[in-house]
Amino acid sequence: MTERRHITGEERAVYEWQLDVPGFGESGQQCLKDATVLVSRVGGLGSVVAYELAAAGVGRLVLAHAGDIRPSDLNRQLLMTHEALGTSRVHSAEKRLKELNPRLVIDAVPENVCAGNAAQLVGEADLVVDCSPLFEERFAMNQAAVQQGKPLVECAMYELQAQITTVFPGRTPCVACLHPEPPPAWKRRFPVFGAVSGTIGCLGAMEAIKVLSGLGEPLAGRLLTMDLRDMQFRTMTIKQRPDCLVCGDADVHC
Repeated sequence: MTERRHITGEERAVYEWQLDVPGFGESGQQCLKDATVLVSRVGGLGSVVAYELAAAGVGRLVLAHAGDIRPSDLNRQLLMTHEALGTSRVHSAEKRLKELNPRLVIDAVPENVCAGNAAQLVGEADLVVDCSPLFEERFAMNQAAVQQGKPLVECAMYELQAQITTVFPGRTPCVACLHPEPPPAWKRRFPVFGAVSGTIGCLGAMEAIKVLSGLGEPLAGRLLTMDLRDMQFRTMTIKQRPDCLVCGDADVHC
């Protein structure tokens, strides 16, 4: 956790509506202020996750995303603007978030998560929200989170479908339990509406808020799936794989 800074009168005024939520209150708000969250990529999913966490009063965000803004980003990456085309994605996100919440501390990392930096980035955070489109990034973050005992909110989407679960190392299945191997021929570019990104992004932010503040019941050992084409939602129980190379009975692999 970051160094404790008590809630100010200004912050009480900003967050007064959520302070009234039963089971949250000022103690929950203090938990958010004290927390650091790593968001991997601030694209379609991560933009919304980061925005909602900033709006809720999380004290520090570590944002990791390489590259510059392209026209094709603008249908879903809500922290990017037409005016900023050709400039850094992560710095555009930082600017927009600071406009919303000037009290927010942001570490803008112009890199994507990889095996070489995952341990360091995860080590900066109390919780990880995985919003990456590529499985090698997901696997690197998952392994680092399991090794360090950090909770991880796992969000994914494709076309009009999305899913989410929350990983508590040692208690629940990890990402490698769900996906022992990456899907064949998976590509970074895939069909999706921005509204699908926004839907699962809001759920991911809410999961993070719950885990950090102790509010409600996170999706521990449960996978929520949705198909927005016909508004079908389903929650299923998921279990650890004894043979999982990351969280199974064998020692965690490096």
